[in-house]
Amino acid sequence: MGTKEVLLTIEGKETLDKELKFLKAVKRQEISARIKEAISLGDLSENSEYNEAKLEQAACEMRIQELEETLTNVKIIEISQNSDQVSLGSKIVLRDLEYDEIEEYIIVGSAEANPRKGRLSNESPVGQAVIGKSKGDIVEVQVPVGTIKYEIVEIK
Repeated sequence: MGTKEVLLTIEGKETLDKELKFLKAVKRQEISARIKEAISLGDLSENSEYNEAKLEQAACEMRIQELEETLTNVKIIEISQNSDQVSLGSKIVLRDLEYDEIEEYIIVGSAEANPRKGRLSNESPVGQAVIGKSKGDIVEVQVPVGTIKYEIVEIK
């Protein structure tokens, strides 16, 4: 099984680096202290504090492993300076033609996608529809409830 390249902006990589450092330097020690405290209370078979701490420890270690693997396979995407066509790293302004609503997004890799924060995955339906398109183009995006039409108002 080949490892998949993870596309991140510099900001996205820094966010994951910070999370990894926090988990390794702070969270591990907090969980370890909770486990030691729970052990000192005696009988582990009925000790919910111990069981919760062990579950949290497993989740923390899994996240650390996931982050380390992700960061090993990172390819940094530059915020695009080319404003002729939408590409990975483009900042775009879309207008929903049905509701006449303006939406702004940055096209990022799937690991960094967060539509609520204006970060759309290049693999999402909207991301796929706009890649390679130009200002003024109309794109149609298939969604579960039908089709949404967007006009690309601006590529920043």
